Amino acid sequence: MNSTLGIFIPLLAIYGLFLIWYGGRGKPLEAREIEELLTALDAPAGEPKDQAALEDIRKLIASDDGGEFVMQNLVRYRAKALYPAGHSYGDDPRAADRRYAKAIAWPLLRHANILLFVARRSGSFVEPSDAVAWHYVAMVRYRSRRDFLRFAVAAHRADTFIHKWAAIEKTHIFPVKPLLSLFFVRASVAAILALVGVSIFALRALWA
Repeated sequence: MNSTLGIFIPLLAIYGLFLIWYGGRGKPLEAREIEELLTALDAPAGEPKDQAALEDIRKLIASDDGGEFVMQNLVRYRAKALYPAGHSYGDDPRAADRRYAKAIAWPLLRHANILLFVARRSGSFVEPSDAVAWHYVAMVRYRSRRDFLRFAVAAHRADTFIHKWAAIEKTHIFPVKPLLSLFFVRASVAAILALVGVSIFALRALWA
């Protein structure tokens, strides 16, 4: 009995810590937080401010309920990467996008924001005459709009978005609320830890 508890109690503690980190049921942003985060995203003094981008963010956080959400990203590459003068990264837009993906991996993960799905376009079917020929689609789970803004602030301070906008000609980004999802992250982690526990218990029994 003590041996069993010694295996599963630590695993339960690990799962509890995971649930705290993964979150998804927080409190809505307060007015003070919103202004602080928007100030951190604003352009430095003397540089032009992107009022349209700030207004888009205000629209996003207007519906904040403190909970998790998924951001849908539709992306079309430029014919050639377009970096500001003074940068020598080359003109491959996909290479620029890979730099962006590599740079944002940790800022996303530290706030429990997880890439759920990426798919490259493989053809055409039903679409309107003015449809954009997107190159790929990506879906990212954010722990909350607060954590989305924290990620954006970290990427902004690191000048990471330079790679994103060098690579992308057009993009359509909007939040979605899953009605049906087969991405069972919490259950998957629980299953993995349970499997680890059962495996350790079985190995101990064999060695006993």
